Amino acid sequence: MNTYAGDLKTSKQSIPRIEYLRVKNYRALRDLELKKITPLTVFLGPNGSGKSTIFDVFAFLSECFTYGLRRAWDKRGRFKELRTRDQNGPIVIELKYRERPDLPLITYHLAIDENPRGPFVAEEWLSWRRGKRGKPFRFLDFKKGKGLVISGEFPDEQNVNARIEEELNSSEHLAVNTLGQFSRHPRVSALRRFITGWYLSYLSADTTRSLPEAGPQERLSSTGDNLPNVIQYLREQHKERLDRIIQCLSQRVPRLESVEAEPMQDGRLLLQIKDAPFERPVLAKFASDGTLKMLAYLTLLYDPEPPPLIGIEEPENHLHPRLLPELAEECRLAAARSQLLITTHSPFFVNGLRPEELWVLYRDERGFTNARQSIYIKGIKEFVDTGEQLGYLWMEGHFDAGDPLTEAGSLRVCGKHPHGKDKGYLASPHQLKNQSKKSKHPR
Repeated sequence: MNTYAGDLKTSKQSIPRIEYLRVKNYRALRDLELKKITPLTVFLGPNGSGKSTIFDVFAFLSECFTYGLRRAWDKRGRFKELRTRDQNGPIVIELKYRERPDLPLITYHLAIDENPRGPFVAEEWLSWRRGKRGKPFRFLDFKKGKGLVISGEFPDEQNVNARIEEELNSSEHLAVNTLGQFSRHPRVSALRRFITGWYLSYLSADTTRSLPEAGPQERLSSTGDNLPNVIQYLREQHKERLDRIIQCLSQRVPRLESVEAEPMQDGRLLLQIKDAPFERPVLAKFASDGTLKMLAYLTLLYDPEPPPLIGIEEPENHLHPRLLPELAEECRLAAARSQLLITTHSPFFVNGLRPEELWVLYRDERGFTNARQSIYIKGIKEFVDTGEQLGYLWMEGHFDAGDPLTEAGSLRVCGKHPHGKDKGYLASPHQLKNQSKKSKHPR
């Protein structure tokens, strides 16, 4: 397997890391709390369990910062479609993150409500704790467009002279997005840069077959329709990185030799892929879906200046199952330079994960999304420690949630039948160990 471990020795530059997420009243996320989020975080669950909704929370927040609250709100059908059914109160999104390991944990809290005139920011604040014994305090605190911010590199509540009263032009504006444009608020600016730098992927093989106008582009678009432009950029500016991408791709696609982006006479860019032993390359429009998807993912993961957070939905689509554990490993390597959030249905992709990286989603009896980190599912860590793989354990029914054929994917209660005939059955660790010996070979 090809890696870029050499780069990682020098890539320990500080990047922000989200360690905690809480979401309230956002569609099926009535009150979802995720603790100890890892650099590579994967969400697994049945259809309708809330995977895409968690993904959309990050997309919504990113769009609020990039395009404005109103546009992101209207796009999702406003409160009628966004707020959890039969619930009242604002939508709340709360992140806890570190800019770098030696800085305190920062909490970003955002509450959005709606009145007859439209959406507004009911509450928005940033807080941190200075020192191990210091009390948490808010260095940005706004309600309905009015509030205060403490300026400076290390905001301190004792610094009265740094306290600035501010009023935004509209309660629809986010304080962090507005004030983060000023250098006198470096901690606020850092969060703004972090969120506006997120990359949320909606790649498809069809969009990568486009014929864009020629010209190098540094970053892959969310749909991948500028893949030829990024290949052109890498060829001109980072050839060694492109060579690694092609080397890695050739290990997964037999006989692949090269990938080229050639300008056409009409000014468009043509992506071509050459296979051995043929002399002439194949146009991207005739290449396989899997080849193009893998090329796009590797281009994203090997980005010379990657985004701080990358979201990918169901990377297994169009890819051979045997390639997925290695893709999971590539994602883990990339997570040294970016935080990755991924949704999946594939046991083969899950086979490449560690228990702390996998979250199992399910709906409770009221229809709200819940989540369990697989490392805390009874017996799972012990079996992984003996060499078992998470994907096979999941397919063998060893998880206590997330199986669409058992209790509609919801959390199971303990039963007594050793062969799973009781829908509520949850095997004991001893039974799991015996059963999991078979799980190295999927049924």
